Amino acid sequence: MTDHTAGNDPELLTITEAADLLRAPVATLRYWRHLGTGPRSFRLGRRVLYRTDDLHAWIAQQHAQALDRR
Repeated sequence: MTDHTAGNDPELLTITEAADLLRAPVATLRYWRHLGTGPRSFRLGRRVLYRTDDLHAWIAQQHAQALDRR
């Protein structure tokens, strides 16, 4: 039997867990998803999921844009 948790697959987070990581309300993530401006997400069945590496990449992108505006 193989251990899938030991691989290099990025961790998947629910919208609530992603909101906690971003310190933003779940409603904000839903709104960003509707606008297409937030972090990359996808549906798996009925659930909306986020990859941790996508969240961290989005945070870095937002940080870089903020620095460029200075």
